[in-house]
Amino acid sequence: MMFRKIPLTLLMLTLGVSCGYAKKKVPQYEQSHALTPEQAALVQKSIGQEKVLIKAIQQRTPLVETYIQDTRPDAKLYTVPVSDQYTLSRVDFGKGFFDKTYEPKGKGGSSGGGMHWFKGSFAAISGLTKALGLDKRFTYNPTGFMQMMFLDPTGFDQQHYVFSYVRREFLGSVRTWVFDVHPKVAGMGRFYGRVWIEDQDGNVVRFNGTYTGAKSEDDSRYYFHFDSWRMNVQPGIWLPVAIYVEESTRGDNNKQVGLKAQTHFWGYSLKLPSRDSENISVKVEDAEDKSDDSQDLSPLQASRAWVTQAENNVIDRLVQAGLVAPLTPGGYETTVLDQIVVNLAVPNNLALSDPVHCRVMLTTTVEATTVGNTILISKGLIDALPNEESIASVVALELAHIAMGHHIDTRYAFNDRLMFPDESTFKRIAMNHSDSDDGAAAKQGQTYLQASMYKDKLNSAGLFWAALADRGKVLKALNSPRLGDSLLKPDGTPWMAELAHGAPKINWDDLTQTAALPLGSWLKTDPWDDKVRMLNAKRYAPLNPRDKMPLEVTPVYFRLQRYDEAQLNSPAVPGAKGAPHAAPAQQPAGGGDSNAAPTDGQPIGNDQQPNPPAANDQPPTQANVPPPTTTNTPQ
Repeated sequence: MMFRKIPLTLLMLTLGVSCGYAKKKVPQYEQSHALTPEQAALVQKSIGQEKVLIKAIQQRTPLVETYIQDTRPDAKLYTVPVSDQYTLSRVDFGKGFFDKTYEPKGKGGSSGGGMHWFKGSFAAISGLTKALGLDKRFTYNPTGFMQMMFLDPTGFDQQHYVFSYVRREFLGSVRTWVFDVHPKVAGMGRFYGRVWIEDQDGNVVRFNGTYTGAKSEDDSRYYFHFDSWRMNVQPGIWLPVAIYVEESTRGDNNKQVGLKAQTHFWGYSLKLPSRDSENISVKVEDAEDKSDDSQDLSPLQASRAWVTQAENNVIDRLVQAGLVAPLTPGGYETTVLDQIVVNLAVPNNLALSDPVHCRVMLTTTVEATTVGNTILISKGLIDALPNEESIASVVALELAHIAMGHHIDTRYAFNDRLMFPDESTFKRIAMNHSDSDDGAAAKQGQTYLQASMYKDKLNSAGLFWAALADRGKVLKALNSPRLGDSLLKPDGTPWMAELAHGAPKINWDDLTQTAALPLGSWLKTDPWDDKVRMLNAKRYAPLNPRDKMPLEVTPVYFRLQRYDEAQLNSPAVPGAKGAPHAAPAQQPAGGGDSNAAPTDGQPIGNDQQPNPPAANDQPPTQANVPPPTTTNTPQ
């Protein structure tokens, strides 16, 4: 069996132009049962809603991130990653299916137009094509990963497709009607699989399958299999949020290669950031202002204020570009990450002139950096950290940069230097530190940890750094920073090597040992407003080494809610003393980690909940999530 792939002819997809389906006739598919009038009406409504979705998405320019891991079979771990690819683009659907690729420094410029969805990565793509043993007549075209957000933008109707009713099923609290869909006549790029249609307005909220080749649905030379999800992001608006792709074959040949990939969409409603002044004055008659604000600034204070101005300008620009999550009062950043800063700063007597705060970069790449007195940690890094002491080791490294004066270039205090297209962000904002600064900060950060409440758990933190170095040998794209610093030295060893050396040896058979978590384990990004929130998911201990999946791509599975219900049931943010990564509790037989499959065989991934039996026809209840452990703040 050959792996599917995306052809070069796939969609120069301009959302109103015919895809040029092959006209060669093949036998029509049989329809097992005629649809009832109610089923036929829902299908017809979904066809109309697909056109509404296309018009809605033409008004957006979301960010689209694709991360691919190539895999091979493994006797103990089932599959292991052997290489990876990553891309991040801002897509303008209003002008057709074009992208503006975010390019890292040193990778070549992006003109912001044309079909350059992995521009700068064609060498890696060619390498993957060769590794898969694919026909040289075809080119692996990652633009196809974005095609998977549409069923068929020009021909999804009952004239081109046969719909067969399967059952009713809840996806979260959203009741759906499930249909198998086949093209009446095979043609290049027609959808073949299953769709879930919500029963109120007829929106397709999930579709799972592949696209057909020129001759039949089993023409495996062209397309991957995928699972595409949509979310109710605003009243009456369902938009694509995530796509999972998987291809694999099992056998005795360990040289066989497969792949797993996730595509995520966010930034559907990017807005200019607003900054409330921290100096709020109140006019009181006949009062004399004796506050510090009335005094002159010393040269040192003025220098620090200049750095802060550059910091504010850069953070605002990154939020505007959809690369940093907006700050949410009482959110994860303030209640968890900022608390860890306090846990490190207090026992080390760090007399910082201004408070240090943390923000989340929305990229999957594993990276961190500082901008003035702000620590930036990527979502992908946070997701992979298994416990509080491991994230404290990352915060300690970045806190050392701040304390040692390794601040951002102050040329960004002039806001005109930040007036450039969003896709140029990676090239125009220099936020990475030098190797010498990283080395000095790593040494100082380990000193901070030894004086902190985490000093007795550093072996556990070291496990993460050891796992990162181990997987970093093959996951080079994941460990290539887009904005900040890599956690690995150029030679592949971790900056916090002392912690890694003190950690126990990684033991796959020790189920109490968790070195790193799968991607997507802790945070989710709101695709509309870019805010990050904690997953409201149960946590399970692994049952076997295959459940560990450190830094790996896993399936996605959403517990869908309608917009009004989601706003009403938005989970409470953990308290200020909550630990971000409590160790998973041991579970009786039948448990697994949060990305393992439940007993009914359905994959569970991000924001997961298994579906209830369709016969119940009732929405599932909210999962009970145990509170995190308590972090004691030093006095």
